[in-house]
Amino acid sequence: MDDQINGQINGQINKRIDGDAAGSQTRMVDVSAKSKTLRVAIARAMLRCDEATTLLISNAALPKGDAISSARIAGVMAAKRTPDLIPLCHPLALTSVDMAFEIAPGEVSIEARVTTIGPTGVEMEALTAVSVAALTVYDMSKAVDRSMSICSIVLVEKSGGRSGDWRRDDASGDGGAVGGAGGND
Repeated sequence: MDDQINGQINGQINKRIDGDAAGSQTRMVDVSAKSKTLRVAIARAMLRCDEATTLLISNAALPKGDAISSARIAGVMAAKRTPDLIPLCHPLALTSVDMAFEIAPGEVSIEARVTTIGPTGVEMEALTAVSVAALTVYDMSKAVDRSMSICSIVLVEKSGGRSGDWRRDDASGDGGAVGGAGGND
């Protein structure tokens, strides 16, 4: 009886690993034939909190210390470790990761600009950088403000690759895009 049950369980596990009912399989995209070009991606995250919290953040006066310095390092480290966090994401030799922070009453805006020269884009690296940086600010501030929220994480723009340049059109208010096809680079 146990062998029969184990056989059924193993059959189900293998079926899930090998592919879905339609026969498709998850795979890493082959980029070996793509040209190495300059790739740049900019992502942004927005964290909302009490105004008193932003004052503590801007003065590096939180109980855990300087949230912005810690978040800057966390963002860079996250960009470098993106393939370890996101399945099927290509490991890339990043040439630059720049983190920028803007603090206004009640909000912290975090931006990452990631650059490489390679066969695929760095959008995931930029998005991962701002995500982990926002989580770091949240972690360092949660002792004084449990009402914080990470409101948005968006790709702002990307350049390079076959699909060309793409930029989020914030002016329209609908989050639309302007520029290239956007596709999978």
